[in-house]
Amino acid sequence: MESDPPDLLALRKRLEEEESAYAAALQALDALASFPLPVESLPDLPGQAQRLNRLCEAPPAAPDGAGVKGRLQRSLWSAVAPALARQHEFASVLVQLLNGYLQESARLHLHLRDAAAALVRYVQRVLPVMDARDRMATGLATTHAELILEAFDRRQESMARRLEGLLALRDRVEAVSEEVRALRVALEPGAAPAAAAAALRAAEASSYTAFENRFRGTPEEVRERLSSYVPLFRDLAPVVDLGCGRGEFLELLRTEGIDARGVDGNAHAAAECRGRGLDVVEADLLGFLRGQAPASLGGVFAAQVAEHLPPAALQETLRQAHRALRPGGLLVLETVNPRSVLALLEVYNRDLTHERPLHPETLRFLAAAEGFNDVRVELRSPVDAASRLQPVPAEGLPAPAAQALNENVERLNAFLYGPLEYALLARR
Repeated sequence: MESDPPDLLALRKRLEEEESAYAAALQALDALASFPLPVESLPDLPGQAQRLNRLCEAPPAAPDGAGVKGRLQRSLWSAVAPALARQHEFASVLVQLLNGYLQESARLHLHLRDAAAALVRYVQRVLPVMDARDRMATGLATTHAELILEAFDRRQESMARRLEGLLALRDRVEAVSEEVRALRVALEPGAAPAAAAAALRAAEASSYTAFENRFRGTPEEVRERLSSYVPLFRDLAPVVDLGCGRGEFLELLRTEGIDARGVDGNAHAAAECRGRGLDVVEADLLGFLRGQAPASLGGVFAAQVAEHLPPAALQETLRQAHRALRPGGLLVLETVNPRSVLALLEVYNRDLTHERPLHPETLRFLAAAEGFNDVRVELRSPVDAASRLQPVPAEGLPAPAAQALNENVERLNAFLYGPLEYALLARR
């Protein structure tokens, strides 16, 4: 498998090689065990041996003829008899030796074939025994691994419970920290009653301030995410940041030399921004816009604010922004994209202060209805590709089927894992 680690791949290859060598050895043993005996490959051999034995049993007899011819034959026989006797003795010994060799050879071949057959039977029994051993070892290893995993799961559950407790404690510490920071302003010697009252209001909202700090991201992350909006507001000063929060966008505008002012309903956040030299007032956002002179602003920006407004307040905010912007001025509203299931479930639903999700077409229509021109929507914060559904490999599938499957994957990705946010851009 492609997901197997290199060590497992090497082990799998070695196992295949060993199994192949075992099969080859077993085949060679089978061939060796089936060799024919001499008596089987040479069927005439026993008859030839018997004939040879009969010829050596009777030595040549002396001639017994009469007359001159007989005497001549006996005289010749007397001359050659010793040589013939030695030849007969040599032949007898040779035949005896050959008989003994043939008998021993036959026993040896029979024994060799029996031994080879016994070895084949043994080897054939070895593999099942090895398989049984491997299965037993695998079973024991699996049982051991299951016990380890079970113990690990118990430990993980225990750690998860501890972690949940630590996270809850961290959340509480962050909320209390925000509350203490707000109350510190209220308790400073010589604090004006209005400032003290504002600090007390901030203390009451400390839990939500801690919530925003946790889930909105670090100031560095927010600045990185909002930096792409800065070029839109060049030559459009002054710019107002509604719901400026910790002032990340105001800092970006200040770096670019763009005059900007922030407004936030959280007195503590506004005070912290002013402590960093930012022009921020504590006020109601809609009330602040109503207080701006007509055509006095070049840009209005609000990130993650529109979804907190009731419908009537949202429409009034659009109306007042249109009134306060000069011709050519720009309104930018960033909000959660409800057309992405992931954004709706994991981003929008997390914040209890959200009023309702705003469909991009709805917000576009409301802006156009209030008189804005060149109204458009930009999708932002795309989901990482590794977190989206992956296309189906075309290998092994008919081309039309693979194409249809991947088209459906793309549709599901657009529906489930669409960009998390969108921005409404509207010109006065």
